[in-house]
Amino acid sequence: MKKEREKKLKIYVAARDACFSKRKEGVWDDGALQITQQLLSSNPDFGTLWNYRREILMHLETVKDEDEVQKIYEAELSFLESCLKVNPKSYGSWHHRGWVSTRLPRPDWARELGLCDRCLNLDDRNFHCWDYRRMVVKKSGVPVDRELAFTDRLIGSNFSNYSSWHYRSTLLPLLHPESPEPLPSPRRPPPRSSPPASPQNHSHRVCEAQLLKEYELVQNAFFTDPNDQSAWFYYRWLLGRGESSPASLLLVFFKRTSVHPRFKHSPVWICDLPPGTISDVTNEHNLTVHWMERHAHRDCALYTGRTESWCRDSATDQELFRSELSVEKTSVLQSELQSCKQLQELEPLNKWCLLTIILLMRALDPLGYEKETLAHFQTLREVDLMRSAYYSDLCSKFMIENTVLKMEYAEVRVFSISDKKLTTLCHLDQLLLVTHMNLSSNQLQRLPPQFSMLQCLEVLEAENNSIEDLEGVFHLPRLEEVLLKNNKISTLADLRPLASCPKLKRLDLRGNPVSGLEEVEAALTELLPSVVDLLL
Repeated sequence: MKKEREKKLKIYVAARDACFSKRKEGVWDDGALQITQQLLSSNPDFGTLWNYRREILMHLETVKDEDEVQKIYEAELSFLESCLKVNPKSYGSWHHRGWVSTRLPRPDWARELGLCDRCLNLDDRNFHCWDYRRMVVKKSGVPVDRELAFTDRLIGSNFSNYSSWHYRSTLLPLLHPESPEPLPSPRRPPPRSSPPASPQNHSHRVCEAQLLKEYELVQNAFFTDPNDQSAWFYYRWLLGRGESSPASLLLVFFKRTSVHPRFKHSPVWICDLPPGTISDVTNEHNLTVHWMERHAHRDCALYTGRTESWCRDSATDQELFRSELSVEKTSVLQSELQSCKQLQELEPLNKWCLLTIILLMRALDPLGYEKETLAHFQTLREVDLMRSAYYSDLCSKFMIENTVLKMEYAEVRVFSISDKKLTTLCHLDQLLLVTHMNLSSNQLQRLPPQFSMLQCLEVLEAENNSIEDLEGVFHLPRLEEVLLKNNKISTLADLRPLASCPKLKRLDLRGNPVSGLEEVEAALTELLPSVVDLLL
Protein backbone atom coordinates (compact mmCIF):
# COMPACT_ATOMS: atom_id res chain seq x y z
CA MET A 1 0.00 0.00 0.00
CA LYS A 2 2.77 2.41 0.95
CA LYS A 3 4.75 1.58 -2.20
CA GLU A 4 1.67 2.18 -4.32
CA ARG A 5 1.17 5.64 -2.77
CA GLU A 6 4.85 6.47 -3.32
CA LYS A 7 4.55 5.40 -6.95
CA LYS A 8 1.50 7.61 -7.49
CA LEU A 9 3.26 10.51 -5.82
CA LYS A 10 6.28 10.17 -8.11
CA ILE A 11 4.03 10.15 -11.17
CA TYR A 12 2.19 13.23 -9.88
CA VAL A 13 5.38 15.15 -9.11
CA ALA A 14 6.86 14.27 -12.49
CA ALA A 15 3.71 15.46 -14.28
CA ARG A 16 3.67 18.67 -12.20
CA ASP A 17 7.33 19.42 -13.02
CA ALA A 18 6.71 18.74 -16.70
CA CYS A 19 3.74 21.09 -16.59
CA PHE A 20 5.76 23.87 -14.97
CA SER A 21 8.53 23.41 -17.54
CA LYS A 22 6.08 23.71 -20.42
CA ARG A 23 4.61 26.88 -18.96
CA LYS A 24 8.05 28.38 -18.47
CA GLU A 25 8.89 27.61 -22.10
CA GLY A 26 5.62 29.15 -23.29
CA VAL A 27 4.14 25.93 -24.62
CA TRP A 28 0.36 26.15 -25.15
CA ASP A 29 -0.58 22.99 -27.03
CA ASP A 30 -2.94 20.07 -26.58
CA GLY A 31 -0.23 18.15 -24.74
CA ALA A 32 -0.02 20.82 -22.05
CA LEU A 33 -3.81 20.81 -21.81
CA GLN A 34 -3.74 17.04 -21.30
CA ILE A 35 -1.12 17.22 -18.53
CA THR A 36 -3.04 19.88 -16.58
CA GLN A 37 -6.21 17.81 -16.93
CA GLN A 38 -4.41 14.78 -15.53
CA LEU A 39 -3.20 16.72 -12.50
CA LEU A 40 -6.42 18.62 -11.82
CA SER A 41 -8.50 15.44 -12.00
CA SER A 42 -6.81 14.22 -8.82
CA ASN A 43 -6.36 17.66 -7.20
CA PRO A 44 -8.84 20.29 -8.47
CA ASP A 45 -7.63 22.95 -6.01
CA PHE A 46 -4.28 23.62 -7.66
CA GLY A 47 -4.73 27.29 -8.59
CA THR A 48 -1.54 27.65 -10.63
CA LEU A 49 -2.61 24.82 -12.94
CA TRP A 50 -5.99 26.45 -13.55
CA ASN A 51 -4.20 29.66 -14.49
CA TYR A 52 -1.95 27.78 -16.92
CA ARG A 53 -4.97 26.00 -18.36
CA ARG A 54 -6.69 29.33 -19.03
CA GLU A 55 -3.57 30.60 -20.80
CA ILE A 56 -3.66 27.53 -23.05
CA LEU A 57 -7.36 27.94 -23.80
CA MET A 58 -6.96 31.63 -24.64
CA HIS A 59 -4.14 30.72 -27.03
CA LEU A 60 -6.29 28.07 -28.70
CA GLU A 61 -8.98 30.70 -29.25
CA THR A 62 -6.55 32.56 -31.51
CA VAL A 63 -5.75 29.53 -33.71
CA LYS A 64 -9.11 27.76 -33.89
CA ASP A 65 -12.36 28.73 -35.58
CA GLU A 66 -15.56 29.35 -33.63
CA ASP A 67 -16.96 25.83 -33.97
CA GLU A 68 -13.71 24.29 -32.78
CA VAL A 69 -13.57 26.69 -29.81
CA GLN A 70 -17.15 25.74 -28.98
CA LYS A 71 -16.22 22.05 -28.87
CA ILE A 72 -13.09 22.74 -26.78
CA TYR A 73 -15.05 24.65 -24.19
CA GLU A 74 -17.88 22.12 -24.11
CA ALA A 75 -15.27 19.45 -23.38
CA GLU A 76 -13.88 21.73 -20.69
CA LEU A 77 -17.29 21.92 -19.03
CA SER A 78 -17.56 18.13 -19.04
CA PHE A 79 -14.11 17.89 -17.47
CA LEU A 80 -15.14 20.39 -14.79
CA GLU A 81 -18.15 18.29 -13.89
CA SER A 82 -15.81 15.41 -13.14
CA CYS A 83 -13.71 17.74 -10.96
CA LEU A 84 -16.79 18.82 -9.03
CA LYS A 85 -17.61 15.17 -8.36
CA VAL A 86 -14.23 14.92 -6.63
CA ASN A 87 -14.82 18.11 -4.62
CA PRO A 88 -18.24 19.80 -4.97
CA LYS A 89 -16.93 22.86 -3.09
CA SER A 90 -13.73 23.38 -5.05
CA TYR A 91 -12.97 27.09 -5.36
CA GLY A 92 -10.84 26.52 -8.45
CA SER A 93 -13.36 24.37 -10.29
CA TRP A 94 -16.30 26.74 -9.81
CA HIS A 95 -14.23 29.81 -10.66
CA HIS A 96 -12.92 28.16 -13.82
CA ARG A 97 -16.41 27.09 -14.81
CA GLY A 98 -17.60 30.66 -14.54
CA TRP A 99 -14.68 31.79 -16.70
CA VAL A 100 -15.39 29.12 -19.33
CA SER A 101 -19.13 29.83 -19.45
CA THR A 102 -18.56 33.51 -20.21
CA ARG A 103 -16.18 32.68 -23.07
CA LEU A 104 -18.33 30.09 -24.80
CA PRO A 105 -19.38 31.32 -28.25
CA ARG A 106 -22.82 29.73 -27.76
CA PRO A 107 -23.40 29.12 -24.04
CA ASP A 108 -26.12 26.71 -22.93
CA TRP A 109 -27.43 28.48 -19.83
CA ALA A 110 -30.29 26.01 -19.35
CA ARG A 111 -27.68 23.26 -18.98
CA GLU A 112 -25.82 25.33 -16.40
CA LEU A 113 -29.00 25.96 -14.41
CA GLY A 114 -29.68 22.23 -14.45
CA LEU A 115 -26.21 21.60 -13.08
CA CYS A 116 -26.84 24.09 -10.28
CA ASP A 117 -30.13 22.37 -9.45
CA ARG A 118 -28.42 19.00 -9.19
CA CYS A 119 -25.61 20.34 -7.03
CA LEU A 120 -27.97 22.16 -4.70
CA ASN A 121 -30.14 19.05 -4.37
CA LEU A 122 -27.06 17.26 -3.08
CA ASP A 123 -25.99 20.15 -0.81
CA ASP A 124 -28.31 23.12 -0.52
CA ARG A 125 -25.63 25.10 1.36
CA ASN A 126 -22.97 24.91 -1.34
CA PHE A 127 -22.23 28.63 -1.49
CA HIS A 128 -19.91 28.20 -4.50
CA CYS A 129 -22.85 26.84 -6.45
CA TRP A 130 -25.10 29.65 -5.22
CA ASP A 131 -22.60 32.25 -6.44
CA TYR A 132 -22.34 30.51 -9.79
CA ARG A 133 -26.12 30.26 -10.08
CA ARG A 134 -26.51 34.02 -9.55
CA MET A 135 -24.04 34.62 -12.36
CA VAL A 136 -25.91 32.24 -14.67
CA VAL A 137 -29.26 33.84 -13.82
CA LYS A 138 -27.88 37.29 -14.55
CA LYS A 139 -26.28 36.28 -17.86
CA SER A 140 -29.28 34.32 -19.11
CA GLY A 141 -31.99 36.70 -17.93
CA VAL A 142 -33.97 34.17 -15.88
CA PRO A 143 -37.19 35.86 -14.64
CA VAL A 144 -37.17 36.85 -10.99
CA ASP A 145 -40.44 35.03 -10.28
CA ARG A 146 -38.87 31.76 -11.42
CA GLU A 147 -35.99 32.21 -9.03
CA LEU A 148 -38.36 33.08 -6.20
CA ALA A 149 -40.31 29.90 -6.94
CA PHE A 150 -36.99 28.04 -6.80
CA THR A 151 -36.39 29.32 -3.26
CA ASP A 152 -39.96 28.28 -2.38
CA ARG A 153 -39.13 24.70 -3.32
CA LEU A 154 -35.88 24.61 -1.39
CA ILE A 155 -37.32 26.23 1.73
CA GLY A 156 -40.34 23.95 1.55
CA SER A 157 -38.07 20.92 1.65
CA ASN A 158 -35.68 22.34 4.25
CA PHE A 159 -36.50 25.29 6.51
CA SER A 160 -32.85 25.38 7.58
CA ASN A 161 -31.66 26.43 4.12
CA TYR A 162 -30.09 29.77 5.07
CA SER A 163 -28.81 30.36 1.53
CA SER A 164 -32.34 30.18 0.15
CA TRP A 165 -33.64 32.63 2.74
CA HIS A 166 -30.85 35.05 1.91
CA TYR A 167 -31.38 34.68 -1.85
CA ARG A 168 -35.07 35.32 -1.28
CA SER A 169 -34.28 38.63 0.46
CA THR A 170 -32.50 39.84 -2.70
CA LEU A 171 -35.37 38.83 -4.98
CA LEU A 172 -38.43 40.13 -3.12
CA PRO A 173 -37.67 43.87 -3.53
CA LEU A 174 -37.25 43.30 -7.27
CA LEU A 175 -40.43 41.30 -7.78
CA HIS A 176 -42.67 43.00 -5.20
CA PRO A 177 -41.42 46.57 -4.77
CA GLU A 178 -43.28 48.95 -2.55
CA SER A 179 -45.29 51.52 -4.45
CA PRO A 180 -43.84 54.99 -3.80
CA GLU A 181 -47.34 56.49 -3.59
CA PRO A 182 -49.91 53.78 -2.82
CA LEU A 183 -53.43 54.57 -3.90
CA PRO A 184 -55.90 55.03 -1.03
CA SER A 185 -58.48 52.30 -0.76
CA PRO A 186 -61.00 51.59 2.00
CA ARG A 187 -60.46 47.86 1.53
CA ARG A 188 -56.70 48.10 1.52
CA PRO A 189 -55.26 46.47 4.72
CA PRO A 190 -53.05 48.61 6.94
CA PRO A 191 -49.31 48.42 6.32
CA ARG A 192 -47.72 45.58 8.23
CA SER A 193 -44.21 46.98 8.44
CA SER A 194 -41.65 49.30 7.03
CA PRO A 195 -39.73 46.64 5.13
CA PRO A 196 -35.98 46.53 4.78
CA ALA A 197 -33.97 47.81 1.88
CA SER A 198 -32.93 45.43 -0.86
CA PRO A 199 -29.28 44.41 -0.71
CA GLN A 200 -29.07 45.14 -4.43
CA ASN A 201 -30.90 48.44 -4.42
CA HIS A 202 -31.35 50.21 -1.12
CA SER A 203 -34.12 52.41 -2.56
CA HIS A 204 -36.44 49.40 -3.11
CA ARG A 205 -38.74 48.08 -0.39
CA VAL A 206 -41.18 45.19 -0.35
CA CYS A 207 -44.88 45.83 -0.79
CA GLU A 208 -47.03 45.18 2.24
CA ALA A 209 -49.17 42.45 0.65
CA GLN A 210 -46.11 40.31 0.03
CA LEU A 211 -44.79 41.06 3.50
CA LEU A 212 -47.94 39.56 4.98
CA LYS A 213 -47.25 36.33 3.09
CA GLU A 214 -43.60 36.37 4.14
CA TYR A 215 -44.51 36.77 7.82
CA GLU A 216 -46.76 33.74 7.54
CA LEU A 217 -44.08 31.72 5.76
CA VAL A 218 -41.33 32.49 8.21
CA GLN A 219 -43.56 31.98 11.26
CA ASN A 220 -44.45 28.54 9.95
CA ALA A 221 -40.73 27.87 9.77
CA PHE A 222 -39.78 28.85 13.29
CA PHE A 223 -42.90 27.38 14.84
CA THR A 224 -41.92 24.12 13.11
CA ASP A 225 -38.31 24.25 14.31
CA PRO A 226 -37.81 27.04 16.85
CA ASN A 227 -34.13 26.20 17.35
CA ASP A 228 -33.10 26.72 13.74
CA GLN A 229 -31.47 30.11 13.26
CA SER A 230 -32.04 30.53 9.50
CA ALA A 231 -35.68 31.56 9.68
CA TRP A 232 -35.02 33.83 12.68
CA PHE A 233 -32.40 35.80 10.76
CA TYR A 234 -34.79 36.20 7.83
CA TYR A 235 -37.56 37.24 10.22
CA ARG A 236 -35.39 40.01 11.65
CA TRP A 237 -34.70 41.18 8.11
CA LEU A 238 -38.44 41.35 7.42
CA LEU A 239 -39.01 43.38 10.56
CA GLY A 240 -36.41 45.93 9.54
CA ARG A 241 -37.75 49.44 9.53
CA GLY A 242 -35.04 51.20 7.53
CA GLU A 243 -31.90 52.80 8.81
CA SER A 244 -32.25 55.04 11.82
CA SER A 245 -30.54 58.40 11.98
CA PRO A 246 -28.96 58.75 15.39
CA ALA A 247 -28.28 62.28 16.44
CA SER A 248 -24.71 63.48 16.32
CA LEU A 249 -23.36 66.12 18.59
CA LEU A 250 -20.83 68.79 17.90
CA LEU A 251 -19.00 70.30 20.82
CA VAL A 252 -16.63 73.19 20.22
CA PHE A 253 -14.20 74.35 22.88
CA PHE A 254 -12.65 77.75 22.45
CA LYS A 255 -9.36 76.87 24.06
CA ARG A 256 -6.55 74.47 23.35
CA THR A 257 -7.06 70.82 24.36
CA SER A 258 -6.40 67.40 22.86
CA VAL A 259 -8.04 64.01 22.34
CA HIS A 260 -6.81 60.45 22.80
CA PRO A 261 -4.05 59.59 20.28
CA ARG A 262 -5.66 56.22 19.50
CA PHE A 263 -9.13 57.68 19.02
CA LYS A 264 -8.95 59.12 15.50
CA HIS A 265 -12.65 59.49 14.68
CA SER A 266 -14.63 61.55 17.12
CA PRO A 267 -17.76 63.72 17.22
CA VAL A 268 -15.75 66.18 19.33
CA TRP A 269 -14.20 68.96 17.30
CA ILE A 270 -11.56 71.06 19.01
CA CYS A 271 -11.30 74.64 17.82
CA ASP A 272 -8.32 76.75 18.91
CA LEU A 273 -9.19 80.34 18.10
CA PRO A 274 -6.16 82.61 17.59
CA PRO A 275 -5.66 85.31 20.25
CA GLY A 276 -7.72 88.39 19.57
CA THR A 277 -10.34 86.59 17.45
CA ILE A 278 -12.97 87.52 20.00
CA SER A 279 -11.90 90.74 21.68
CA ASP A 280 -15.32 91.78 22.96
CA VAL A 281 -16.36 89.24 25.63
CA THR A 282 -19.26 91.34 26.82
CA ASN A 283 -21.46 90.54 23.81
CA GLU A 284 -22.86 87.38 22.24
CA HIS A 285 -21.09 86.01 19.15
CA ASN A 286 -22.47 83.77 16.39
CA LEU A 287 -20.05 81.28 14.84
CA THR A 288 -20.36 78.73 12.03
CA VAL A 289 -18.35 75.49 11.84
CA HIS A 290 -18.00 73.94 8.36
CA TRP A 291 -17.32 70.35 7.30
CA MET A 292 -15.57 70.79 3.97
CA GLU A 293 -15.75 67.10 2.94
CA ARG A 294 -19.49 66.83 3.62
CA HIS A 295 -20.37 70.37 2.54
CA ALA A 296 -22.24 70.81 5.82
CA HIS A 297 -22.12 73.31 8.62
CA ARG A 298 -23.41 74.01 12.11
CA ASP A 299 -24.14 77.37 13.70
CA CYS A 300 -23.01 77.92 17.29
CA ALA A 301 -23.67 80.87 19.58
CA LEU A 302 -20.98 81.93 22.05
CA TYR A 303 -22.96 83.53 24.84
CA THR A 304 -21.80 86.45 26.94
CA GLY A 305 -19.30 85.41 29.58
CA ARG A 306 -18.98 81.82 28.23
CA THR A 307 -15.86 80.17 26.84
CA GLU A 308 -17.55 77.28 25.08
CA SER A 309 -20.43 76.60 22.73
CA TRP A 310 -22.26 73.49 21.63
CA CYS A 311 -24.98 72.52 19.17
CA ARG A 312 -27.00 69.43 18.38
CA ASP A 313 -28.77 68.05 15.31
CA SER A 314 -32.53 68.51 15.24
CA ALA A 315 -33.30 64.89 16.14
CA THR A 316 -35.87 63.95 18.73
CA ASP A 317 -35.01 61.74 21.68
CA GLN A 318 -36.88 58.89 20.01
CA GLU A 319 -34.57 59.11 16.99
CA LEU A 320 -31.40 58.82 19.05
CA PHE A 321 -31.31 55.02 18.97
CA ARG A 322 -34.23 53.93 16.79
CA SER A 323 -36.59 55.07 14.03
CA GLU A 324 -39.88 56.82 14.60
CA LEU A 325 -42.82 54.42 14.32
CA SER A 326 -46.13 55.23 12.71
CA VAL A 327 -49.39 53.90 14.10
CA GLU A 328 -49.46 51.19 11.42
CA LYS A 329 -45.89 50.09 12.11
CA THR A 330 -46.54 49.98 15.83
CA SER A 331 -49.59 47.79 15.25
CA VAL A 332 -47.58 45.38 13.13
CA LEU A 333 -44.75 45.09 15.62
CA GLN A 334 -47.20 44.57 18.48
CA SER A 335 -48.81 41.75 16.51
CA GLU A 336 -45.42 40.15 15.84
CA LEU A 337 -44.46 40.51 19.50
CA GLN A 338 -47.61 38.63 20.52
CA SER A 339 -46.77 35.85 18.04
CA CYS A 340 -43.29 35.50 19.50
CA LYS A 341 -44.70 35.46 23.03
CA GLN A 342 -47.02 32.63 22.03
CA LEU A 343 -44.01 30.68 20.80
CA GLN A 344 -42.16 31.49 24.00
CA GLU A 345 -44.94 29.89 26.02
CA LEU A 346 -44.27 26.69 24.09
CA GLU A 347 -40.47 27.11 24.05
CA PRO A 348 -39.59 29.17 27.15
CA LEU A 349 -35.83 28.59 26.78
CA ASN A 350 -35.49 29.20 23.04
CA LYS A 351 -32.71 31.77 22.63
CA TRP A 352 -33.78 32.98 19.16
CA CYS A 353 -37.30 33.65 20.36
CA LEU A 354 -36.07 35.48 23.48
CA LEU A 355 -33.65 37.65 21.52
CA THR A 356 -36.30 38.55 18.94
CA ILE A 357 -38.73 39.49 21.70
CA ILE A 358 -36.09 41.78 23.20
CA LEU A 359 -35.48 43.50 19.86
CA LEU A 360 -39.20 43.95 19.23
CA MET A 361 -39.62 45.47 22.67
CA ARG A 362 -36.71 47.82 22.01
CA ALA A 363 -38.35 48.96 18.79
CA LEU A 364 -41.73 49.52 20.42
CA ASP A 365 -41.02 51.02 23.84
CA PRO A 366 -37.51 50.64 25.30
CA LEU A 367 -38.37 52.30 28.60
CA GLY A 368 -41.74 50.66 29.08
CA TYR A 369 -40.34 47.19 28.49
CA GLU A 370 -37.11 47.70 30.43
CA LYS A 371 -37.96 45.33 33.30
CA GLU A 372 -39.06 42.53 30.94
CA THR A 373 -35.99 43.07 28.77
CA LEU A 374 -33.65 42.64 31.74
CA ALA A 375 -35.44 39.41 32.74
CA HIS A 376 -35.13 38.01 29.21
CA PHE A 377 -31.42 38.87 29.08
CA GLN A 378 -30.89 36.99 32.33
CA THR A 379 -32.61 33.93 30.84
CA LEU A 380 -30.53 34.22 27.68
CA ARG A 381 -27.29 34.23 29.66
CA GLU A 382 -28.40 31.08 31.48
CA VAL A 383 -29.56 29.08 28.44
CA ASP A 384 -26.74 30.14 26.09
CA LEU A 385 -23.60 30.21 28.21
CA MET A 386 -21.24 30.37 25.23
CA ARG A 387 -22.66 33.76 24.26
CA SER A 388 -23.29 35.14 27.72
CA ALA A 389 -20.64 37.85 27.24
CA TYR A 390 -22.39 39.00 24.04
CA TYR A 391 -25.74 39.20 25.82
CA SER A 392 -24.14 41.12 28.70
CA ASP A 393 -22.62 43.66 26.32
CA LEU A 394 -25.89 44.03 24.39
CA CYS A 395 -27.81 44.48 27.62
CA SER A 396 -25.29 47.11 28.74
CA LYS A 397 -25.80 48.96 25.48
CA PHE A 398 -29.57 49.01 25.93
CA MET A 399 -29.35 50.13 29.57
CA ILE A 400 -27.10 53.03 28.61
CA GLU A 401 -29.54 54.01 25.87
CA ASN A 402 -32.41 53.98 28.36
CA THR A 403 -30.48 56.11 30.82
CA VAL A 404 -29.68 58.65 28.10
CA LEU A 405 -33.34 58.78 27.07
CA LYS A 406 -34.33 59.55 30.67
CA MET A 407 -31.98 62.53 30.81
CA GLU A 408 -33.07 66.04 29.94
CA TYR A 409 -30.41 66.74 27.40
CA ALA A 410 -28.07 69.67 28.07
CA GLU A 411 -29.92 70.43 31.29
CA VAL A 412 -28.76 67.48 33.40
CA ARG A 413 -24.99 67.21 33.65
CA VAL A 414 -24.99 64.10 35.90
CA PHE A 415 -25.00 60.63 34.35
CA SER A 416 -25.63 57.85 36.87
CA ILE A 417 -25.91 54.20 35.89
CA SER A 418 -24.65 52.32 38.93
CA ASP A 419 -25.44 48.70 39.85
CA LYS A 420 -26.69 47.72 36.37
CA LYS A 421 -24.16 44.93 35.67
CA LEU A 422 -22.60 46.94 32.84
CA THR A 423 -19.81 45.13 31.03
CA THR A 424 -19.09 47.74 28.38
CA LEU A 425 -19.49 51.47 27.71
CA CYS A 426 -21.02 52.86 24.53
CA HIS A 427 -22.87 55.94 23.23
CA LEU A 428 -20.33 58.19 24.93
CA ASP A 429 -20.92 60.66 22.12
CA GLN A 430 -24.30 61.37 23.75
CA LEU A 431 -22.65 62.29 27.06
CA LEU A 432 -20.22 64.97 25.96
CA LEU A 433 -21.70 67.62 28.30
CA VAL A 434 -21.76 65.42 31.40
CA THR A 435 -19.71 66.76 34.32
CA HIS A 436 -20.39 64.01 36.89
CA MET A 437 -20.47 60.33 35.93
CA ASN A 438 -21.33 57.49 38.31
CA LEU A 439 -20.44 54.00 37.03
CA SER A 440 -20.11 52.33 40.43
CA SER A 441 -20.99 48.71 41.23
CA ASN A 442 -20.92 47.34 37.68
CA GLN A 443 -18.73 44.77 35.90
CA LEU A 444 -16.52 47.08 33.82
CA GLN A 445 -12.98 45.95 33.08
CA ARG A 446 -11.70 49.01 31.26
CA LEU A 447 -12.40 52.59 30.28
CA PRO A 448 -11.98 52.60 26.50
CA PRO A 449 -10.17 55.27 24.40
CA GLN A 450 -13.57 56.77 23.46
CA PHE A 451 -13.88 57.85 27.08
CA SER A 452 -11.51 60.72 26.24
CA MET A 453 -14.42 62.43 24.44
CA LEU A 454 -15.86 63.47 27.80
CA GLN A 455 -14.07 66.80 27.84
CA CYS A 456 -16.51 68.33 30.35
CA LEU A 457 -16.12 65.55 32.93
CA GLU A 458 -15.15 66.75 36.42
CA VAL A 459 -16.01 63.79 38.68
CA LEU A 460 -15.73 60.08 37.84
CA GLU A 461 -17.14 57.49 40.22
CA ALA A 462 -16.25 53.95 39.19
CA GLU A 463 -16.02 52.08 42.49
CA ASN A 464 -16.68 48.35 42.85
CA ASN A 465 -15.91 47.30 39.28
CA SER A 466 -13.14 45.14 37.79
CA ILE A 467 -11.30 47.96 36.01
CA GLU A 468 -7.73 47.14 35.02
CA ASP A 469 -7.22 49.70 32.28
CA LEU A 470 -7.58 53.51 32.46
CA GLU A 471 -6.53 54.12 28.88
CA GLY A 472 -9.57 56.28 28.14
CA VAL A 473 -8.96 58.71 31.01
CA PHE A 474 -6.60 60.71 28.83
CA HIS A 475 -6.26 64.49 28.81
CA LEU A 476 -9.61 65.28 30.35
CA PRO A 477 -8.98 68.98 31.02
CA ARG A 478 -11.60 69.41 33.77
CA LEU A 479 -11.32 66.13 35.63
CA GLU A 480 -10.78 66.82 39.34
CA GLU A 481 -11.93 63.69 41.17
CA VAL A 482 -11.54 59.98 40.34
CA LEU A 483 -12.96 57.34 42.68
CA LEU A 484 -11.69 53.84 41.87
CA LYS A 485 -12.15 52.02 45.14
CA ASN A 486 -12.28 48.19 44.88
CA ASN A 487 -11.07 47.66 41.32
CA LYS A 488 -8.17 45.64 39.83
CA ILE A 489 -5.55 48.28 39.04
CA SER A 490 -2.26 46.55 39.77
CA THR A 491 0.63 48.69 38.47
CA LEU A 492 1.68 52.31 38.35
CA ALA A 493 1.69 52.06 34.55
CA ASP A 494 -2.08 51.49 34.66
CA LEU A 495 -2.43 54.92 36.29
CA ARG A 496 -0.19 56.78 33.86
CA PRO A 497 -3.10 58.17 31.74
CA LEU A 498 -4.19 60.18 34.80
CA ALA A 499 -1.00 62.20 34.54
CA SER A 500 -2.46 63.89 31.44
CA CYS A 501 -5.36 65.33 33.45
CA PRO A 502 -4.04 68.71 34.67
CA LYS A 503 -6.75 69.48 37.27
CA LEU A 504 -6.87 66.10 39.02
CA LYS A 505 -6.94 66.70 42.80
CA ARG A 506 -8.55 63.67 44.42
CA LEU A 507 -7.84 59.98 43.74
CA ASP A 508 -9.24 57.00 45.64
CA LEU A 509 -7.41 53.71 45.03
CA ARG A 510 -8.42 51.80 48.13
CA GLY A 511 -8.98 48.11 47.56
CA ASN A 512 -6.80 47.95 44.40
CA PRO A 513 -3.68 45.73 44.16
CA VAL A 514 -1.58 48.81 43.36
CA SER A 515 -2.24 50.27 46.80
CA GLY A 516 -0.19 47.46 48.36
CA LEU A 517 3.00 48.14 46.42
CA GLU A 518 6.08 49.35 48.26
CA GLU A 519 6.61 53.12 48.27
CA VAL A 520 3.53 53.52 46.09
CA GLU A 521 2.58 56.81 47.73
CA ALA A 522 5.90 58.45 46.84
CA ALA A 523 5.71 57.12 43.29
CA LEU A 524 2.18 58.42 42.86
CA THR A 525 3.14 61.81 44.24
CA GLU A 526 5.81 62.03 41.57
CA LEU A 527 3.52 60.71 38.83
CA LEU A 528 0.48 62.86 39.80
CA PRO A 529 1.82 66.05 41.40
CA SER A 530 -1.55 67.84 41.19
CA VAL A 531 -3.29 65.30 43.45
CA VAL A 532 -3.66 66.64 47.00
CA ASP A 533 -6.09 64.02 48.34
CA LEU A 534 -4.77 60.49 47.74
CA LEU A 535 -6.54 57.51 49.33
CA LEU A 536 -4.69 54.19 49.33
